[in-house]
Amino acid sequence: MKKNIPSILSILVIIAVLAFIYVTLKPQWVSKGEEALAEFSTDRALAHVKEIAQKPHYVGSANHEIVAQYLESELKELGLETSVQEGFTMSDWGNLVKSKNIMARIKGSNNSKALLLLSHYDSAPHSSSHGASDDASGVATILEGVRAFLYSKEKHKNDIIILFTDAEELGLNGAALFVTQHKWAKDVGLVINFEARGTSGPSYMLMETNSGNAEMVKEFAEAKTTYPVSNSLMYSIYKMLPNDTDLTVFREQGNIQGFNFAFIDDHFNYHTQQDDLAHLNKTSLTHQGSYLMPLLKYFSNTDLNDAPTKEDFVYFTIPFTFINYPFSWVLPMTLVALGLFVFLIFIGKAKRIITFSNMFRGFIPLLGAIIVAGLVTFLGWKIILQIYPQYNDLLNGFTYNGHAYIAAFVLLTIAICFSFYNSFSDCKVAIDHYVAPLFLWIIINGIIANSLKGAGFLIIPVYFGLILLAAYIITQRINLFISLLFSIPALLIIAPFIQMFPIGLGLKVLFGSAILTALTFGLLLPVFGTFTRKGIWALFFFIASIGCFAWGGYTAGYENGKAKSNSLLYIYSADTDKAKWATYDVNLDEWTQKYLGQDPKDAIALNNLPLFSKYSSGFTYSTDAPKIALARPTIAFLQDSVRGNTRFLKIKITPNRNVNRYDIFGDPKMTFNNFKANGTAPLGQKGSQLERKGAKVLSYYVVNNEPLIMQFSIDAKTVFDMTLIESSFDLLTNPLLKVEKRASWMMPTPFVLNDAVVIKEKIKPSAVVLDTPVETTTAKDSLKIAKDSLRPSTIVVP
Repeated sequence: MKKNIPSILSILVIIAVLAFIYVTLKPQWVSKGEEALAEFSTDRALAHVKEIAQKPHYVGSANHEIVAQYLESELKELGLETSVQEGFTMSDWGNLVKSKNIMARIKGSNNSKALLLLSHYDSAPHSSSHGASDDASGVATILEGVRAFLYSKEKHKNDIIILFTDAEELGLNGAALFVTQHKWAKDVGLVINFEARGTSGPSYMLMETNSGNAEMVKEFAEAKTTYPVSNSLMYSIYKMLPNDTDLTVFREQGNIQGFNFAFIDDHFNYHTQQDDLAHLNKTSLTHQGSYLMPLLKYFSNTDLNDAPTKEDFVYFTIPFTFINYPFSWVLPMTLVALGLFVFLIFIGKAKRIITFSNMFRGFIPLLGAIIVAGLVTFLGWKIILQIYPQYNDLLNGFTYNGHAYIAAFVLLTIAICFSFYNSFSDCKVAIDHYVAPLFLWIIINGIIANSLKGAGFLIIPVYFGLILLAAYIITQRINLFISLLFSIPALLIIAPFIQMFPIGLGLKVLFGSAILTALTFGLLLPVFGTFTRKGIWALFFFIASIGCFAWGGYTAGYENGKAKSNSLLYIYSADTDKAKWATYDVNLDEWTQKYLGQDPKDAIALNNLPLFSKYSSGFTYSTDAPKIALARPTIAFLQDSVRGNTRFLKIKITPNRNVNRYDIFGDPKMTFNNFKANGTAPLGQKGSQLERKGAKVLSYYVVNNEPLIMQFSIDAKTVFDMTLIESSFDLLTNPLLKVEKRASWMMPTPFVLNDAVVIKEKIKPSAVVLDTPVETTTAKDSLKIAKDSLRPSTIVVP
């Protein structure tokens, strides 16, 4: 038993360090409303969230306008003069929206450039999301932060612009409207944007820059936020991926840089009806406030005219600390580490402390543990998806019990590591075998130095490992206390990623967490290698992992607050005069089966014109539905004429029922030139040709039933082939369909067109009006081009 005491103490110390890391990622307290009025109060911010997130408030809904009016009144309550910007934009996603931005401006004493505080106030459509986290929390953070700032009467040089954008969820349209059309946009020097991609967890800082990040990193460090959580690896990966926050528009369209802040845990609530006040984590909101107050004070008095730099900095955080240094240090630090490593091996070999045979044998347990843990986790998750197919219902890939599975596979990986080192290593050769993980980590950092410099901070734990190796060579003894002390940097810097990756990217990357766990185990080998009964510890962690797997299975079901997502649409085809029920679901439940039946048909035919979905979801099942009386839209050809080889068209589509969305498709062979929708050209369009992928032309989110007017030209010889899909989000309230409400343990599937009544029909021209006296194409030829069957509801306006 005495031999096990150091091992038990070591495990307890490591657990304590991990607990400390977790606790210090964000504030663990909630600031109350009775606190000083010059301080940020979580309770006061929550009061705003409660008002904004009472009901879904997507663009086009009645509640959307109520929220807009509330924001105007709250800004006026702060003594600010508000303004509203309205207008159409068509994003590069092909989404057309009439946005309504809410703004105010606080004058500074000696303005350089303005500091802009940014959040969006619309909620996600289709899924009954209340938008409490995304993004009422961001709006509330700004309202409360500005209130506290004004109350404190802080002197500031720069103007402060408050911008609550609209239609962020539809394609960043409100931000595009401001950046491209508002006169204040040219005054902005820096943006601070508050977002959410979940309902809990620490808020991560992420930068948006067009060039280097050096100045922004230095300024962020100077602002001295109390709970910084960020790293340049996230920055490097983010710059390689398609970005989609409002701040992206500022960077791409206005060359304006800034900071994003967002919490991402409990990702399963993102864009769902569970994004409500009850699921919003209060300490996550507190964390947002802890960023805003020091940044607002600092950047409102900083010269924001700094010229952009091309230099990038590595940065990372450990509890309460933000550390940074230039990218240019990454390669030298790696080479120095390699030089020290070779030197220590040479000294150890010369003193006959280390043998080459033992060093090489150290790769067997290391690589064995990495490969086996990675494969077991990869295949294990695949097996779990087969056992619990309902996990596929959550499109974002993170289940309600996802944290249990992270713990289960991490514990299983530790058991595998102990098992390998129990079989292929012992206490006497622990340091000899420590050479292998040090060498592998130096190789990894060498690759990083060449291809992913943002991860350059991962060399720091290696230096502490080299110090441990040097201490052993000098003293020829392993001091457990020193080993634990110098292993802490590996835990502080690497351990958070083990949880962060599957939370941010989904449980499909759990194998990456397993590999990283095995690599971290290698860096902690001076501690774990001294354990005398590794087999017992392997069994202990294996049993612990089984316990987590069992808990995952026990909590695999659905309940109120952890609901199953499902989908249902009513689709009427005007061309065939037939109606169908359709769903995106793979696993049908009792609610969907009421309409699709026990044996529905596949819905392959409905996917010939794929509707946009974040996860490229297509219809899975369909069945015949009863026809109901639906008022079809009026399609009017305001212009259809031919000049030379070009055909000019102007089409007006007017709804004859309350609708929310139009999706327009055109044959991929059609080339649209000089395209405008409701007088608006696509954002960032290069040249005259409309850039599109596949058949989609645009998606128009309707406000106040305003019609859609498209104007464009095509080649006169091109066959006209366009389709309209008109959707209203009233499936559950349409009295003709009498669709039952979902059970309390169900919710609408997010990220797809859902709970909608849909009319699908071809856009059919009936005549061509020649509007020039000289034609290279005859009227007869032109009519042949436009040949289509006529229908009474088509109107031609000369």
